[in-house]
Amino acid sequence: MNSLEIRQSFLDFFAQRGHKIVHSASLLPESPNLLFTNAGMNQFVPILLGERAVQFSRAADTQKCIRAGGKHNDLEDVGFDTYHHTFFEMLGNWSFGDYFKGEAIEFAWEFLTRVLHFPKERLHATVYSPKDGDPSAFDGEAYAHWERIFKEEGLDPSIHILKFGKKENFWMMGETGPCGPCSEIHMDLTEKGDGKGNLVNGGSPLCMEIWNLVFMQFNAQADGTFSPLKSRHVDTGMGLERVAGIIKTTKNFSDFSGKPSNYDSDLFTPIFDKISALSGQIYRGTVPSNRESMAAQEKIDFSFRVIGDHIRALTLAIADGILPGNEGRHYVLRRILRRAIIFAKRLNLPGESFTHLADVVIGQMSPIFPELEKNSQMILKTIAAEERMFERTLDRGILLLEDICAGAKNREISGSDAFTLYDTYGFPFDLTQLIAKEKGLKVDEKDFQIELEKQRERARNAQKKSPVRVFEGEANMATQFVGYDQFENISAKISQIIRNENVTYVATDRTPFYGERGGEVGDRGELIYRGERVAIVDTIYSSQGNILHRIAEDADFMEGEEVTLNVNGARRKEIQRHHTATHLMHAALRKILGNHVKQSGSHVDDRGLRFDFNHFSVLTGEEIAAVEDFVSAAILENLCVRAREMPFVDIPAHCIAHFSEKYGEVVRVLSIGDISMELCGGCHASSSGELGFFKIVRESAIAAGVRRIEAIAGKAAKDYVDRQGAILLELERQFSVKSDEIVAKIQQLQNSKNATERRLRMILEKNNRKTFDEICSNAVSVDNLKKIRGIFEIDGANDLRSLTTLASKGEACDVVVFGGNLAEGAIIAVSCSQNAVEKNYNASHIARQIAEKFRGKGGGSSTFGMISMGKKLEFPDLESLEF
Repeated sequence: MNSLEIRQSFLDFFAQRGHKIVHSASLLPESPNLLFTNAGMNQFVPILLGERAVQFSRAADTQKCIRAGGKHNDLEDVGFDTYHHTFFEMLGNWSFGDYFKGEAIEFAWEFLTRVLHFPKERLHATVYSPKDGDPSAFDGEAYAHWERIFKEEGLDPSIHILKFGKKENFWMMGETGPCGPCSEIHMDLTEKGDGKGNLVNGGSPLCMEIWNLVFMQFNAQADGTFSPLKSRHVDTGMGLERVAGIIKTTKNFSDFSGKPSNYDSDLFTPIFDKISALSGQIYRGTVPSNRESMAAQEKIDFSFRVIGDHIRALTLAIADGILPGNEGRHYVLRRILRRAIIFAKRLNLPGESFTHLADVVIGQMSPIFPELEKNSQMILKTIAAEERMFERTLDRGILLLEDICAGAKNREISGSDAFTLYDTYGFPFDLTQLIAKEKGLKVDEKDFQIELEKQRERARNAQKKSPVRVFEGEANMATQFVGYDQFENISAKISQIIRNENVTYVATDRTPFYGERGGEVGDRGELIYRGERVAIVDTIYSSQGNILHRIAEDADFMEGEEVTLNVNGARRKEIQRHHTATHLMHAALRKILGNHVKQSGSHVDDRGLRFDFNHFSVLTGEEIAAVEDFVSAAILENLCVRAREMPFVDIPAHCIAHFSEKYGEVVRVLSIGDISMELCGGCHASSSGELGFFKIVRESAIAAGVRRIEAIAGKAAKDYVDRQGAILLELERQFSVKSDEIVAKIQQLQNSKNATERRLRMILEKNNRKTFDEICSNAVSVDNLKKIRGIFEIDGANDLRSLTTLASKGEACDVVVFGGNLAEGAIIAVSCSQNAVEKNYNASHIARQIAEKFRGKGGGSSTFGMISMGKKLEFPDLESLEF
């Protein structure tokens, strides 16, 4: 039985027993507390918590899961054994208030023994039996069901049923909430099947857990007590990779002499075949007995497993719109790719091999997960771009790491060196640890964390601080917002007055003022009381649910007093135009670039919009024009903008919800014609025609894998076009040409400038040649090594690099230290010949010694190093150096 047959037989089995077959949830979880979807039950959590109505009482699926980072993290173990993975499929069946322990146990036994034909005598079941301090009581109900089954099969329950405590057999969603005992099914994989249950939960690869049945029957309270749930549920999970591996390794249970391995199944063989074709290496399935000292073939097989596992995780995650980046789950994905690239180097895989491997995964798994084929181009482009980016720094980083290892004191790499690798060369810390471990070295993790925290502190200090949102004495009196359609002459009563650090906020029982949230700025306007007008300069939404009006000047307001509220209508309308433009642009980006585009941040005000989104490359001019054309066409069609409230469980499948947001039972759905539908509580135009005109003014990168677009609509767009037109007219006047000749005129001036710079450079090189000859003639000989030092006039680092190379190669100088001054400070380059390296000279070490003396920064390899520093360099500075 291959993996396709196992998966399909599982779904068919439960469909025949009244289960709704649901599609796998995205690897991008709904819960903001999770990095990735890591279990089959994740998509059903709202049902288990009673937050969502049950649409079906029985369900089954195969769920994509990633366990890398966070509480559940298998990344560091992948490769060292044959059963850990970052990505895996979890086959699962659920009962929501329907069947319970008896049926769940019967279903599992029937499927394993009658459909997959697992040998009954090799199966063992575990049940919950509390130890001292564990919750609840012995699960006698589950035990009784298993006892009956094993007796009917002629097997001894005392051997085939084992009891374990909370750690192994009691499942909890969190500190509080649904929980209950579980019952696991394990398989004895010893050659003779004579383990007698002694290896269960013993950490041996010869006894594998294959299915976990969770019985949710309690609700854990904050005080540590457990109360019965009104509705009892069943949640089960069985790893496809593990089952497929067992069936393949044992040749359909006919031969147990081989070592069990998930990687032997057809889920991995096509990937391994491609790796072999690209590298010329062969996978033989060896497992290292010592992680610190692996044999040659063990290293090869280790690399195969790492690459095979990681390419599956990468491909499936990117298909779900999770792109490599610098934060959170995006950084975890980047770590996975870079870890795989490191091991690809060890197999001598050619550059950009990962696109070929991803192609194998797409072809293999698209029939089950069609999003792979749908997003195939985006997957391949993302992986290729990431691979190229890492390759640019990897070789230099590995050379530097080799030098660091060679010079490590007390067999330990300093945290500072590890941080340089991380910060400058993109080396994840765990990769530095891994390579160091292979060389018998340790890494000072504590010192690394100190350097990392310093960097985070610098970043925090550079950030703009948000205004305080929690106020002393603020009451929880949620304000009624009435401002979607009404802006002016709204009567309200003052419910609270908050004076905080010389700033006064007034809360009312109802208001047309929108409080800043969801990326939309707060309204401005006025408050009228006792005939007096007071300016409202900002409106915020507090953590207590109040809409607070910030008053320009304090006054003798009284709680309960009647006031009139007027929003600045002209400003609000411009904000609404930009918010509606944001939704239209989001729809355009998803249509033109792909459905992987997901909002990662936004800002909307009366002057324009800013939209951050996941994408793997810079937008081309054609793509930007296509986005503008899409939005402009929607404006010309004057589409209706419609908002309606509905239960969260009833939102259409194509409606976009932002996973970082926490939604209540009732949500507001914002539709623009039939081209955009999103959950949104903000303010919008009543029709797309109100936008008037739309223009993208800037597209940029704010982080790896995250792009930013700044755009304008309405009056801001008209003002922008007016300014551009005025600039064009001024250029026509300055250059005495027509508008369509301006580009050619600028090119002509640029060519003239370049020619002048080339003439100046020739003069500069002539002067440097004279200086270079004088310096070389004054070389000194120490330890039979020719050493020189000098300062040159340079335009950039490349000039100094060229002069250093000329000295070491052309003049046969063994140790070269050259410096040069730029506007922002000095650069020093160091070169050591191979002869010098053999005599324990190291260019990287010399460069770092110089950096310490002059408070510069840099590094390099044993043969070449370079540093930069903030001060200018004088020749006495070089004369003072010892090397």
